[in-house]
Amino acid sequence: MSVPAELRRVFWIWLILSAIATPLVVIFVGPQLPPGSASDAAHGQQQDNTVMVAIVVPIVIGLLLYFGTTLAKFHSQDEQEALVDGPPIKGEARVMLIWIVSTFVIVLFLATWGAYELFPGEAGAGGGMGPTPISVALPAGASSALPVQVIGQQWTWTYRYPTYGGLETTELVLPVNREVRFSVTSIDVVHSFWAVNLAVKADAVPGTSNVAFVKPVREESSTIRCAELCGLWHGHMTSRLRVVSPTAFRAWIAQQRLKWAPIQRYLPRVAPTYAPEPTYRG
Repeated sequence: MSVPAELRRVFWIWLILSAIATPLVVIFVGPQLPPGSASDAAHGQQQDNTVMVAIVVPIVIGLLLYFGTTLAKFHSQDEQEALVDGPPIKGEARVMLIWIVSTFVIVLFLATWGAYELFPGEAGAGGGMGPTPISVALPAGASSALPVQVIGQQWTWTYRYPTYGGLETTELVLPVNREVRFSVTSIDVVHSFWAVNLAVKADAVPGTSNVAFVKPVREESSTIRCAELCGLWHGHMTSRLRVVSPTAFRAWIAQQRLKWAPIQRYLPRVAPTYAPEPTYRG
C-alpha cells in the first residue's frame, strides 16, 4: 500500500520542525532547566532533564501536527452533517505498528538510561543513600569528603562539623570544589533536607543517618528547605546555604568556633544520630 501524499507531507514537516526545534531547545532552554549547575549532582540532573526535554520536543511537534491536520482536513462545513455520526473507522495496522514500536523504543531507552544515571552512572548524586552506602555508589572523593551532620527539628536546621570539634551552627557554609558528605538525621519527626541549588535531597528520619554526597563547584548563596510536611510551620523551615572559597571557609569556621564556644560543652558528642536531652537544647 502506498503512503498517502497528505501523510508524507505531514511527515516531512514534522521531520524538518523537529530537526530545527530540538537543537534550539537543547542549546537555549537546557542551560536554564533546574536545578542548575552549582554542584556536580546538579549539573548531572540538569543534563538528564535536557535529554528528556529533547526527547519530548519531537513528540509534542508530532501531536500538534496530527491534531492540526485532523482538524483542518476532517472538520465539517455543514452544521447538520456535523451532528451525525460518520461511518465507523477500522484500525489502521501501519499506524498502530508505528505507534507501538516508537513508544516501546522510547520507554525502553528512558528506563535503561534512567537506571544507569541513577546507579551506578551518577555515583552518590545528591540523594540519600541510607546510613551505609555501598562502595560502588560512592563518589571518587568520598574518603576525603568534608563530613557535615544535618539535624532537622521543628522547625529549623542546624549543622555540625565533626572535624572542627563538633561545632554546631545555624547556617550551612561549604568550601567550593570539595566533596561533602552529608549525614542527615532528625530529633523529632520526619523532615526532608533539600538543598535546591546543590540538587541534594535526603530524608531526615529520627534515629537514622541518611548519607548524601555532593561537590559544590560554584560560589553562591541559596536557600535550604524542608521538603516533607512536618507540622504547622513546615513552610517556614528554611535555612541559608553559602558556598565560599576555602580561605573564606576556614575564616568562617574560626569565627563560629569563637562565637559558639560558651555552649559547646553542653552539646553531646558527635554520633550518627542526634538526640540530646531536652535540657541541653534549652
